[in-house]
Amino acid sequence: MIVGIGIDVVNVPRFAATLHRTPGLIERLFSLRERTTEDGRPRTEASLAARFAAKEAVAKALGAPHGMTWHHCEVVGDSAGRPWLKITGSVLELATEQGVVTWHLSLTHDGDVAIAYVIAESG
Repeated sequence: MIVGIGIDVVNVPRFAATLHRTPGLIERLFSLRERTTEDGRPRTEASLAARFAAKEAVAKALGAPHGMTWHHCEVVGDSAGRPWLKITGSVLELATEQGVVTWHLSLTHDGDVAIAYVIAESG
């Protein structure tokens, strides 16, 4: 059963400008694994914007509760490059309270727009 759905849209140039203007923000928002590709290269600003949108979409799928920690919602890729959510800590606690056991994630970015769509599902 679907517990919640979240979608978020990020303006890539505005997000990139914020990252450049605010030292340390990238480390506060993203784990090292999220900041680099599977082969160790830094992710593009559009890719980071999509990952930020995913974190926001997760929050929306859970009803936008307070107390979530950015690093407790991590966007990771499998060997084929498909994105997955790794939920831990405060986000896992909130999801467990709502019965969420499965997450579905879709990311896209094109031009100035990055979008993430998340479905939280119970058992």
